[in-house]
Amino acid sequence: MSRKNLQTKPSEIDWAAVDAAPLADAPDEDSPELSAAEFTELRPVGEVLPGLGLGKQRITIMLDEAIIQAYKAKAGGRGYQTLINETLRRGLEADSVKEALREVIREELHHA
Repeated sequence: MSRKNLQTKPSEIDWAAVDAAPLADAPDEDSPELSAAEFTELRPVGEVLPGLGLGKQRITIMLDEAIIQAYKAKAGGRGYQTLINETLRRGLEADSVKEALREVIREELHHA
């Protein structure tokens, strides 16, 4: 865990306690440490399972400050970026529904 990923202020964290805590990702009998040969054979999950759809990609986007503040307020404890992503997804789904409806109307008008 890096200090920049923490939500609390660095001055509020007892770093001695953090450093003294056991590592949760230390190898054990259920997950032994990989050998150098095994490590070189590793491949990205997306390459091994291309249909898995891990699906998120980091981008840089410029948004109005009012948009950011509104989504942060609306998100509350959740991530505002997740909320923006959900809004964009719903917009795409709505566009698909509108296009399907237009196609049905065109077909009905053509048959009339």
